[in-house]
Amino acid sequence: MTPEAALDEIASHAEPGRAEEMRAYHKVARRYLGVPNPVLNDLARDWRQALPVDARVELASGLWQSDVFEARLAAAKLLTQARIRPDDGVWALIASWVPEFDSWAIADHACLAGQRRLVADPARIEQVAGWTESPHLWTRRAALVITLPWAKMNFPSEADLAIRDRVLGWAAGYVPDREWFIQKAVGWWIRDLSKHDAARARAFLDSHGAGLKPFALREASKYL
Repeated sequence: MTPEAALDEIASHAEPGRAEEMRAYHKVARRYLGVPNPVLNDLARDWRQALPVDARVELASGLWQSDVFEARLAAAKLLTQARIRPDDGVWALIASWVPEFDSWAIADHACLAGQRRLVADPARIEQVAGWTESPHLWTRRAALVITLPWAKMNFPSEADLAIRDRVLGWAAGYVPDREWFIQKAVGWWIRDLSKHDAARARAFLDSHGAGLKPFALREASKYL
């Protein structure tokens, strides 16, 4: 399947008036088709089942390059799968998208795909570490969103705990950052952590909570 054919298939499910609503909601200048997310889920599932990994990577790359909102979401969904072998090309493509993130919806879908690849090969955390120093807001934020699996583990290994503590260090470094989406990401990470490792979450807030914006502190402490 070509990216053009896939885009046509996505567009065939557009709902009248929905594109305008989406454009107003997301507030990012790009083309919106007006296709509901469940439809994208179904299309991406069918394409994943029908295409080998290399073909999926090629299709995802083409859909992403179109810069159509639903196409970028579909590109991420095409690569969101726990087991992919080999997956170096998948990870490389997802990582190449990070500097182009410009909205939470696209970034979060891409990071969901990236989470699977990061869990599959935790050594990739070294590449993610570099994102924390980026001047690009969405790249810095992605470092927390893509590592959320380590906030949610119930039985982490010693290696997992090392990554958890490393990400908490990144989050601490983000506390002085006044960007809303950065503060939100810190609150999100600590909130999810608190349901699985309340002691670490409390220790983080004891040390850094006063520096968070009030809404982020409320988010972080929601379950404590």
